[in-house]
Amino acid sequence: MTEGNRVERRKARTRAALIQAAQGLLANGNTNAPVLEITQAADVSNGSFYNYFESKEELWQAAIDAALESVGDYLDSLTVGFEDPVEKFTQSFRLSGRLFRLEPQLSRVLLNSEAAAFAAAGGLAPRSRRDIESAAAQGRFDVDDPDLALAIVAGSLLSMGRLLLAQPDRDEAATVDGTTERVLRALGISTDEARTLCSSPLPASYSGDVHAAVVPTASH
Repeated sequence: MTEGNRVERRKARTRAALIQAAQGLLANGNTNAPVLEITQAADVSNGSFYNYFESKEELWQAAIDAALESVGDYLDSLTVGFEDPVEKFTQSFRLSGRLFRLEPQLSRVLLNSEAAAFAAAGGLAPRSRRDIESAAAQGRFDVDDPDLALAIVAGSLLSMGRLLLAQPDRDEAATVDGTTERVLRALGISTDEARTLCSSPLPASYSGDVHAAVVPTASH
């Protein structure tokens, strides 16, 4: 390995460490942390922060983007075999709901920054819009306003996530699948079909192990 490659790998690890630290702070709702607290949490030198980010706001957005994209890529990998956009949407929503319990810190990053999360160019929102528009074009969803449909979907997912985290004894599968049924019905799917869609098996490879995909392991 050349010295240049080693330097680039070290830079990538430092940036990853800062993003991971930011995600931990966002998960706790701490967006007022000073740069020193961020770099201490990342275990990097305080002076290195501005080599990677111009401001804390830029770091927060990078942390949100990384979380969103990792979840989106993970869900795509588990729904790659679905040709029906309604089936793809259903599985993605059901899997997203289950991640609130499986990945609580990652989930709190999204819940505590929901406005930025659903305005982001990558992640969950554009994937949901893709499936909604595709299903509507095929006459499967009764949707004439994709923005409104996406707002309904996002609001339902976030509200459900807060409920699951606030009530740890609540039945996760029943809550997630019940919410998914109601979202499908709001998008024009019949009660019987919605129930059938939500009772289909989840991918055998599903494990909820998405956090490792957010950023590479940081070592210094």
